Amino acid sequence: MGSFQITVNGQPRVDDDVPVHLNLLDWLRGLGLTGAKEGCAEGECGACAVLVARPDGRGGSRWTSVNACLTPALALDGQELVTSEGLGSAPGPCTTEDLHPVQREMAERGGSQCGFCTPGFVCSMAAEYYRPERAPLPAAEKEAEMGENGFDLHALSGNLCRCTGYRPIKDAAYALGIPEPEDPLLERQALAAPPARRTEVRTTASTFLRPATVEELAERYAEHPDATLLAGATDVGVEVNIRHTRPRLLLAIDHLEELRSLRFAEDHVELGAAMTLSELERSLAGRIPLLAQLFPQFASRLVRNSATLGGNLGTGSPIGDSAPVLLALDASLVLFSASGERTVPLSEYFTGYRRTVRREGEFLRAVRIPLPLAETTAFYKVAKRRFDDISSVSTAFALQLEEGRISSVRIGLGGVAATPLRARAAEEALLDRPWTEETAREASVAMTSESTPMDDHRASARYRSAMLEQSMMRFFAQHRPSEHVGASR
Repeated sequence: MGSFQITVNGQPRVDDDVPVHLNLLDWLRGLGLTGAKEGCAEGECGACAVLVARPDGRGGSRWTSVNACLTPALALDGQELVTSEGLGSAPGPCTTEDLHPVQREMAERGGSQCGFCTPGFVCSMAAEYYRPERAPLPAAEKEAEMGENGFDLHALSGNLCRCTGYRPIKDAAYALGIPEPEDPLLERQALAAPPARRTEVRTTASTFLRPATVEELAERYAEHPDATLLAGATDVGVEVNIRHTRPRLLLAIDHLEELRSLRFAEDHVELGAAMTLSELERSLAGRIPLLAQLFPQFASRLVRNSATLGGNLGTGSPIGDSAPVLLALDASLVLFSASGERTVPLSEYFTGYRRTVRREGEFLRAVRIPLPLAETTAFYKVAKRRFDDISSVSTAFALQLEEGRISSVRIGLGGVAATPLRARAAEEALLDRPWTEETAREASVAMTSESTPMDDHRASARYRSAMLEQSMMRFFAQHRPSEHVGASR
């Protein structure tokens, strides 16, 4: 119970009347902070981006860009954030000398025209500007989408602009230096992120509750199995904004440490269900190569900064990008409830369109991936855009060779049936066979027979079947026996 408290642009704010379903963007604009805009209300355009202080895992914090249009304001209770207005040093009219380096480069290099999207770009760019790992790169090491200043252009993948053609924005990003030591926002990163508050807000129609422990979460969820679990809000926020749903009870789980741990055991890796995808990507650092292939293709950086594996699997969607990869990795799910804990293979988790084996009051605590990992892996996503798009078809492969023969194989499919599924017939066609083009062709035909694709606005059934067949041949072409290179275990 108690007032909603938050620090915005360095100033503490207290509000005694925040509706349960009011999103952060609308709350900020109600304060007169109108830099952040609503462009899509779905987390796809980035016009609403703001910076939130998140734990960095080492006792400090990192400025993280998030979509304010999706996040309920109450989910930021006790937290600290910066909007585009808070980046510059002068409130109101100012010269370029008063601007933040990101704002100055955008202004001087023509990165803004109509200006609607600019504050969101500035916040996403500032998050990358302060990224602790960023450092200048020798020209010889510069990657295609990485500047010599170490700026990763994918940090802007969730921001859209219809005026500039992006080149001036790219120029601004690549012109940024490294923050000065006395930069106040850089200095702020040396301090811990604010701890989550025990929030409970009740109205006649809805309740927002942040349980203090996983046991309390299990107890509340058992009492109210129709409650909506809230982690990153990348799905719930869309439902509230676009479909105007109003869950009667929101249980915020994003700060529960029991759901946010990453642990390597002798025979498995355990990934906390409420860790964001960006946190997982940084923490794993490529140690699970198949997941490393997934992360850059999963929505945008803005979405990955909030989205979780638990949320992606919890919806039961047949087009969630994580499921095919985790099926190929032979993952299991750790389900928790007031009655105890149980482990379910992901291949047995989905029972129908958006239906799973989860019982009333049961939630996903962690994902377990067995070790050792297969040495040859690949993830292919077919979509209308290269990045930040829903997949039409996705396939994931994990194959192990012993003396030229396939000793184990798992293939995960998404977008081709009512649920994500294992390509069992194709796996059977490959197992204990030599890894040859003939074997791959037989398996590719088998793959098309076990899906039940449909025609929709993303792709036709015929196209989806063709993409399944071609994904197998692409996998073979990229991993021919003579060119096979083992991935790190």
